Amino acid sequence: MAKKTEIAKAEATSIQPVEQIERLILTIHGKQVILDRDLARLYGVETRVLNQAVQRNIERFPEDFMFQLTKEEFENWKSQFVTSNSIKMGARKFPYAFTENGVAMLSTVLRSQQAININIQIMRAFNAMRHFIASNAQAFQRLEIIERNQLALNVHLAENDKKFEEVFRRLDEGAATPKEAIFFEGKFFEARLLLEQIIKTATKRVIIIDGYIDAETFDMLDVRAKGVTADIYSDGEHKSLRDMHNAGKGKQPVNTHKWSKSSHDRWVIVDDTLYHCGHSVKDLGKKLSAIMKMDWNPEVVLKEVR
Repeated sequence: MAKKTEIAKAEATSIQPVEQIERLILTIHGKQVILDRDLARLYGVETRVLNQAVQRNIERFPEDFMFQLTKEEFENWKSQFVTSNSIKMGARKFPYAFTENGVAMLSTVLRSQQAININIQIMRAFNAMRHFIASNAQAFQRLEIIERNQLALNVHLAENDKKFEEVFRRLDEGAATPKEAIFFEGKFFEARLLLEQIIKTATKRVIIIDGYIDAETFDMLDVRAKGVTADIYSDGEHKSLRDMHNAGKGKQPVNTHKWSKSSHDRWVIVDDTLYHCGHSVKDLGKKLSAIMKMDWNPEVVLKEVR
């Protein structure tokens, strides 16, 4: 009767919620494991005692049952999983990690009633964790795909930042504006930014020759320096857009003209430099398009449209 009472007391004091045990299960080497220090605390023995019992029966613990953490793994574990009260930061030996099979084998070398009760709960915790992973495998896979895509996007953005830094560096140093640039579909912002940088270099005039203009075309001209004239040649004078812009929306007035001869291509003239645009100024970069600096006198084009 006394023995049964002692067993009942041991069972009562050794009960641990499965959820608490689950928090001690780590993933190392791609395996779910529990460290010797946490196991010893659950069993109510010293870590040294647990490991001595294992060493006396080491033939029962192959590498897929138990392995020792390396220095790098130990340091990484300390930085990420400092949650156990049994962790001693000044420990000289690196902890051992026990897989589910290793924990099951511990029941053959630690035969106290508390160890038996705890092992049952640990097995339940491993099963619950395994069920959780299996039930959420698709969610984990989607998260992994999202993380990979985000990493690829960050790399792409970093590369674009480097390219623009180089363009701006050359402009700031007074180097000549780029002679040509190709913009792939969806690179509207990059194209707009480069066009504005080109317009900013004007000291006398900016002229746009384009059959398809809108309010954005006028807004783009607002980046020019004070005193630089701006003219647009198109298939109509676009009086309403011009008047709205010049009435106060725009920083500087823009003149519009109906061309005498239509132009299939689009052109931008900055002072005495001629640029050829493969797309309307307002749409440059929305689809595959380019802008190119021409070694021609801009008056050759102007006399055809005036």
